[in-house]
Amino acid sequence: MNIDEIGLILFVERYDQCVSFYGNLLQLPVRKRKEKLVCFDLPSGGYLMVEKGGVAQCEEKKRNQNPSVLRFDVEDLSREVHLLKSRGLYFLEEACGFEWGTIAVLLDPDGNRIELGEVHSSSASNPT
Repeated sequence: MNIDEIGLILFVERYDQCVSFYGNLLQLPVRKRKEKLVCFDLPSGGYLMVEKGGVAQCEEKKRNQNPSVLRFDVEDLSREVHLLKSRGLYFLEEACGFEWGTIAVLLDPDGNRIELGEVHSSSASNPT
């Protein structure tokens, strides 16, 4: 298999709020916009497509509802959490430590879990 690019497709119910969340709050650049979807460029390559047709939850979706997590690894977790909080985002966890690194946890408007991760340099090749 010869893969050119990796993409994620996220089906959402609160489409306008999710598009605003990923575009305005997380500031992912828009690659293309269609009637029922917006495709965002991901900084490290690839794309995140937000498309109409999902199911929203007011709280975090349980793993049996959505067994996926969007993880964005960052260089300085504390700085990114502070920046996103200044834009009005709420974090479920601001710094949850593991032997391999630290994560912060927030939700998109549909209740999809998003983690910001800061991997310790000694374990950068094996974040599990």
